[in-house]
Amino acid sequence: MDEWIGKWLLDMKAAMDEIEQYFDLYPKSFHSFQANIILRRAIERNLEIIGEAMNRILVRDPDFPIENARRIVGLRNQIIHAYDNISDENIWAVIINHLPKLKAEVYKLTE
Repeated sequence: MDEWIGKWLLDMKAAMDEIEQYFDLYPKSFHSFQANIILRRAIERNLEIIGEAMNRILVRDPDFPIENARRIVGLRNQIIHAYDNISDENIWAVIINHLPKLKAEVYKLTE
């Protein structure tokens, strides 16, 4: 594997692990997430990092084997450029439904 791609995968791992660690400090519930602006912004920042790392990987290898890679980049773009159209429900759905699968994919690629 290209050393830059390996580095960006590690960045993605670190961001996903950080998101998980937030829920060691705060209840993992939508209500708790929605009520805590600091938690929301911290998670959004990590999702930006994940999306930017995925974007860099795709520039280097457009066929990189991560499912929904383009959607990951799209979420990053939405958080950054369309911040006023992002919903707490959308971010929460990503955390609960999509992040665990992405984490598994990234961990498998970095073993």
